[in-house]
Amino acid sequence: MENTATIRLAWLLENIPTVLGQLNEEEWRFKPSPEKWSKQEILGHLIDSAANNHQRFVRIQVEDEPVIRYNQNDWNKYSRHQLQPATLLLDTWTTYNRFLLSLIKHIPEAALTQTGIGGEGKPFTLAFIIDDYVAHMEHHLRQIINY
Repeated sequence: MENTATIRLAWLLENIPTVLGQLNEEEWRFKPSPEKWSKQEILGHLIDSAANNHQRFVRIQVEDEPVIRYNQNDWNKYSRHQLQPATLLLDTWTTYNRFLLSLIKHIPEAALTQTGIGGEGKPFTLAFIIDDYVAHMEHHLRQIINY
């Protein structure tokens, strides 16, 4: 499946690692306030999102409306993103999303109308979830770059 989401994701993977690779450790770890995430924690959140959406992309194709939810704050806290090397997080984000891009491109068109249950308790089509995944990523990458 090739669509605007895959084109946007491919562009991000081609361009964003270079931009983010220019940040130093202090910039990555800075927290604007104790309750706000650092750039590093935002990138970690995108890895958590990749892991959870990976499940959605697969399980929606093989299960009847799977329920896949996660508590983003707990995932961030217990993944200990703030304690990880920023380069490890950037490499993980890049590699995982290259894999997901390939996975998405191989999803049959017929599967895009199948549904899963998201965090809001409502059914969403696989096509919507894929597009939402990339839009969510774009939002958080803008946060990192413009912090």
